[in-house]
Amino acid sequence: MNKKEVIFRDPLVEQVVDQFIDRSDVGFEKYKITLDEERKTKVKDLARYLEDTKQELMDAVLYIQSAQNSLEDIDNFLRWGREHGKI
Repeated sequence: MNKKEVIFRDPLVEQVVDQFIDRSDVGFEKYKITLDEERKTKVKDLARYLEDTKQELMDAVLYIQSAQNSLEDIDNFLRWGREHGKI
């Protein structure tokens, strides 16, 4: 394990890096192996990595659609409220 001191000029970058570290910790706890070790020891081959990536991206599209639906629901609610003098 390497230790590195980093100075972040952008708090959003720091937030995402922290999330990567947390996600890495969760993955290591679950699988007891790092992605680097998994690759070097051939636990997964390129085809498996591509399939995993495809599945993750399909999940991401579903999350995006759900978020868009939620925004539409909020917009409809606000429009209804304005039209009926509730807002």
